[in-house]
Amino acid sequence: MAVGSVLVVDDEPNIALSLEYLMKGQGFEVRVATDGEAALAALRERAPHVMLLDVMLPKRDGYEVCQTVRATPEWNGVRIIMLTARGRAIEQEKGLALGADDYITKPFSTREVIERVRQYMPQD
Repeated sequence: MAVGSVLVVDDEPNIALSLEYLMKGQGFEVRVATDGEAALAALRERAPHVMLLDVMLPKRDGYEVCQTVRATPEWNGVRIIMLTARGRAIEQEKGLALGADDYITKPFSTREVIERVRQYMPQD
């Protein structure tokens, strides 16, 4: 059985760490990036199945990263779940319009995150 891979992109160490721990606990291969530039570098190295992408990031925000991923044909298969403290409908619409597959607002339930990530993993 193939192992799904997750790229966690969040600049808050405690959130990045807890998401990393959570995803590893589900058996996924996990990498972490703490800013938009690092996220794109990690994608160039090896595209994940699912990216958990914070909106408010240093260097490049989540919207820019999302737009860049969607503009790069070899990353077409990457599913993007945006994570943000900004829960207003306008922000969600912007994220989805730029190509995000899903949107989770902080604080989030760990069960919800696990379910959403599993939903976007390729099925064997």
